[in-house]
Amino acid sequence: MGLGPFFFGSDKIMLNKRADKLELLRIAEAVALEKSIDKELIIVSMENGIAKAAKSKFGQDNEIKVIIDRDNGDIGIFRKLMIVEKPENTNIEITLKDAVKLSKENEDKKIGDEVLQVLPSFDFGRIAAQTAKQVINFNVREAERQRQFNDFIDKKDTILSGIVKRLEFGNVIVDLGKAEGIIQKNEMIPRENIKAGDRIKAYCHDVRRETRGQQIFLSRAHPKFMEKLFIQEVPEIYDGLIEIKSSARDPGSRAKICVKAIDTSLDPVGACVGMRGSRVQAVVNELQGEKIDIVNWSEDPALVVSNALSPAEVQRVNVDNDLKKLDVILTEENLSKAIGRRGQNVRLATKLLNYEINIMTDQEDSERRQIEFKEKTENFVKNLELDETLGQLLVAEGYSTIDDIKDSSVESLTKIEGIEEETAKALIDRAKEFHQKDLEEISNKIKDLGLENELINHKGLTPGMLVTLGEQKILKLSDFADLASDELTGGYDIIKGERVRIKGYLEDFALSKNEADELIMSARNKIYTD
Repeated sequence: MGLGPFFFGSDKIMLNKRADKLELLRIAEAVALEKSIDKELIIVSMENGIAKAAKSKFGQDNEIKVIIDRDNGDIGIFRKLMIVEKPENTNIEITLKDAVKLSKENEDKKIGDEVLQVLPSFDFGRIAAQTAKQVINFNVREAERQRQFNDFIDKKDTILSGIVKRLEFGNVIVDLGKAEGIIQKNEMIPRENIKAGDRIKAYCHDVRRETRGQQIFLSRAHPKFMEKLFIQEVPEIYDGLIEIKSSARDPGSRAKICVKAIDTSLDPVGACVGMRGSRVQAVVNELQGEKIDIVNWSEDPALVVSNALSPAEVQRVNVDNDLKKLDVILTEENLSKAIGRRGQNVRLATKLLNYEINIMTDQEDSERRQIEFKEKTENFVKNLELDETLGQLLVAEGYSTIDDIKDSSVESLTKIEGIEEETAKALIDRAKEFHQKDLEEISNKIKDLGLENELINHKGLTPGMLVTLGEQKILKLSDFADLASDELTGGYDIIKGERVRIKGYLEDFALSKNEADELIMSARNKIYTD
């Protein structure tokens, strides 16, 4: 309901004379009921609108106050005046003597108090009427937005249902009853055919106040949408007997969800699938045929990744919990199954576990281990001046770097068969000497490469990493911020149908994908903040 036809429909209205006073209260009540907002707010908005229009009549220097009687609709228009000894501006100031002349009620007033001077009713001109109308409509819209925000803030992280109202530039506007929500183009399921008038479900991922535009942001592509659908379809999840640990989606194509049985007598995967697949099929239908893999959760990440990479059969998994890294070894026949079309299967499994997953064949794993063993041995032989046999012995016993030897103790080294106390001391001394010399060389090299201080001081980058980055012409923090985590850690890519190993800039520093992401994001935050 608009205010115009009832309140400002004509060009001129004589307040308190021609206007039906009770009509104002009926308008306020009708608008408040339709918009589900407080009637008092509508009346206050009317008062402010009339006050603004009155300023154009009596002068902008005046402080105008309008009071609408809540019982009978009488409208009083007043000028607010401050009592002073010597008025300088008669539009806003008055003497105590003149204040008493206005009304005997002002006899108790004193200097500094405020009084109201009754102003005559007047005809609204076209401009004044439009001004008042704009003020009222603006306040009503703001109140409506606030009411929508209050109504829907508690519905964040839930599934909402509504009718598609219209499509705008690929975005879908959904009528939720008392408000409208928006599903942005990137939050839609790809290739989904939605038309105006369709009933639709979506996940409410954000509710926020904005000056213009939608406040309720919906999604059909969010992983949480699938999780909430399972909660609706699987009573055991709703009752807390089964817990959803994580999920990952490639909207419209494939998804994975990891579930754990709180009640150990239950089969979590079977409960989610349902009789003849009825439960999971209901979710699949809502997600437009998206294929869903349901994975049984375990404390052992090796077991989870084996299930998550189904239908590939995994031979073994090497787990590094510190770096949150999994090396999955399987046969050549299972390689393409584990990776999936365009890397989809392993990508979803990576999101599901929050571990970096490296897929490799048994031969690749064996070759990698041999290369690593050889490189570590050569490092000891070259820099600590050892014979090859002693270098191999140290690597075989778990010493990977010169720092490992530097930080070791004589007692630990002498436990290795063939290493006596004198040799152990000499190894530690040589390691410490090399470490100091290496630090000096690295420091000089960083200066020679011309790295900027902002990159040098970036938290998390070691001197060795800085040298490597400098050699790759990454000299500024902005250069580093433009990188992707795969460029730092390395990985596999499909080029012309073949799986190719891509070496990362900082791969030799055992940097995990999560650590790489954090380094890059913190660099971006610095760049954009500054």
